[in-house]
Formats: sequence, C-alpha cells, structure tokens
Amino acid sequence: MASLKEIKNRITSVQGTQKITSAMKMVASAKLHKGQRLIENALPYQRKMEEMLAHVQLGANDFDSPFSEVRDVKKVAIVIFSSNTGLCGTFNANVIKQAKELIAEYKGMEILIYPVGKKIAKALAKEGYLLQDMSDEWEHEVSPSTTNQLASQLMDLFMERNVDKVILLYHRYHGKSTQLLTSETFLPFHPEADDRWAIQNANFIFEPGCEELLTSLYPRYLKYKLYAVYLSHNVSEHSARMIAMQTATDNADSLLTDLNVYYNKTRQQSITNELLDIMGGSGR
Repeated sequence: MASLKEIKNRITSVQGTQKITSAMKMVASAKLHKGQRLIENALPYQRKMEEMLAHVQLGANDFDSPFSEVRDVKKVAIVIFSSNTGLCGTFNANVIKQAKELIAEYKGMEILIYPVGKKIAKALAKEGYLLQDMSDEWEHEVSPSTTNQLASQLMDLFMERNVDKVILLYHRYHGKSTQLLTSETFLPFHPEADDRWAIQNANFIFEPGCEELLTSLYPRYLKYKLYAVYLSHNVSEHSARMIAMQTATDNADSLLTDLNVYYNKTRQQSITNELLDIMGGSGR
C-alpha cells in the first residue's frame, strides 16, 4: 500500500497536469474560433468562384484549360497536411497511416511528396521517403502568400508535364467534433457544373471573352482552393487538440476523485492502526 505522502504527491502531480491541459484547451478553443471565422468567409467565396468557372466554361465552346487536361498518370505529386506539434489525439496518426496507404497506391511511379507539417515530415523521413523541401513559413502562421507559392509551384509542375496528377491529403472541417480525413485531386481540375448554368448562359455575353476569363480564373481559383484547404486543415487541428485536451482534463478530474477516495481510505486506515497500537500498548 502506498504511503500518504506518495498519494499526496500523486494528487499534486495530477492537479498540475490538469491545469496544463485545461489551459491548452482554452488556447486551442481561442484559435479554433479564430479559424472558424476565416473558413466561414473562405468557403462561400471558394464555392462561388467554382460556380463562376463552371458558368464561364459552359460558354467557352471547345476551350479546354491546360489545368483540366487528363493524362496517363506516370508522375504524381502528393501534398500531405499534418500538424507541427502533437497533443491532438489521433489527428497525426491517421494522416500518417493514410499517407502511407496513398503512396503505396502509386508504387512504381515517380512520386513527389510535399509534407506540410513537422509530424508528417518526420514520420515519412524516418520511413526513408524522399521529401520535397518546404518553406520555413509553413512552421508558423500561414498567410495566403505562402499557399500561393506552393499552388504556383504545383501548377507549374503540371503545366510543364513534370507531374500528371496532384493530390491533396488533409482534414476537412465538418464541425467541432468531426474532422474528415480527405484525399482529393487538385490537378487536373474540372469545375462542377449545374444544369441551371446551361439555361442562364443564354442570357450572358462574356467580355473580354470566355477564353480570356478562364485563363485568368483557373489560376486564381486553384490558389484560393489551396488556401481554403489549409484553413480547413488548420481549424481541424485546433478542434482535434481542443477535444484531446478536454478529454485529458476530464480524465484527470476522474483520476483525482479516485485518488482522493484512496487517500482518505488510507488515512483512515492509518489512524485506525495507530489507535489499535495505542490501545494495545495501554492493555499491556
């Protein structure tokens, strides 16, 4: 049986840990709310841009953007999003597992791996995968200019036929308790059209012209899409960390309850033993 001092030290240690996890939960919550505001503004804009692309594409006759060209896949680029730090539950473990499965699907092909986040970079480097160098800016708060640079690099690779396909692996944010790990094609890109656009196109004349508009809109959309993907990944990370820290705080609370009960029982047993010793001594 542990001594009262040992139990008391354990209680103090758990209380200290609980304070840390509670503080980390509040920090993650604050970052989550900030990220939610950004993504709530970004996603409607992204959807409207894609609708605009689909609208103009329907009026472009036979024009096909080079970013929409479907080719036999011999070279592929995979951009994998993870966090830079841990303490976010299974967030990174799921990414690492899915990344390995995705890479295995293209075994035998030339694969360019772009790791966004220290956790995935360390895990894949440990497995012996060759990784592309990433800017140090990804280790801090990322701005649209950072994602634009990566998007431009990926578009150049696709345009120059150095890759035939670009894939994004990231967590898509669906709410505080739901982050869906998603693998989707970034290039080639085909805007999703709706039947109603075909009817509406009859009422529009495009200036300076559909081809000129599409030439300008495709790169703008793709750059913004990558930024929106990063925002979704970032909010998902903060959400996962907040949940993990809340769970840790609740577990610490439960453990403290058990330890306090155990401490009181041990203390009571100690007092009882002392009384028995006193009574035994007086009887002699």
